[in-house]
Amino acid sequence: MKKSNTAEPFKLPFSYYQNHDVLFLAKDLIGKVLYTQIDGQVTAGIIVETEAYMGAVDKASHAYGGRRTNRTETLYSHGGISYVYLCYGIHYLFNVVTASEGEPHAVLIRAVEPYAGLDIIEARRNLSSSNSRISSGPGSAAKALGIDSSFNKKGLDGDEIWVEDHGIRFNAEEIACVPRVGVDYAGDHALLPWRFFVKGNKYVSKPNKLEK
Repeated sequence: MKKSNTAEPFKLPFSYYQNHDVLFLAKDLIGKVLYTQIDGQVTAGIIVETEAYMGAVDKASHAYGGRRTNRTETLYSHGGISYVYLCYGIHYLFNVVTASEGEPHAVLIRAVEPYAGLDIIEARRNLSSSNSRISSGPGSAAKALGIDSSFNKKGLDGDEIWVEDHGIRFNAEEIACVPRVGVDYAGDHALLPWRFFVKGNKYVSKPNKLEK
């Protein structure tokens, strides 16, 4: 990992999310810092694990085959907004919508490393920030940052939820590229190496031993 000591942190511009290469964005978001502000309380986590979903052509995507429902309509918005949905009726999962309007690409944020507002994160999860379970896995990461259904369709250029670049960079060999989790229903697409994570980072969700 490299950390720039000279560059000032900055909020990712709206144009960043318009990139049509969802695989590039899923890897590039590793090391970026995801922020939320709720009732004046700011919390943040370094993104250490993501998954890419390539819209209508991706059998693992909610939008596969051009499927459009009340839930998936958010995916068809322009890049730069949040797609939050409830999984198994228990966990909220946070995704970054990418590309242009009508092209339902998204990046699922699977894990973050607590970075700011640690006391608030710990209270939300009733765990110490040093405990890897506090933000490991997409449901835990969302809960740690206070993300629920009210964040669905929020612009990532606002002051409620946003992503910053703090100059944290990982070399290619430090990032694992492996199949996604829990998408067995996607057949051959379940084998695509579209999950990315920082090797050796304890906040990465399991399984994390399929490093390449």
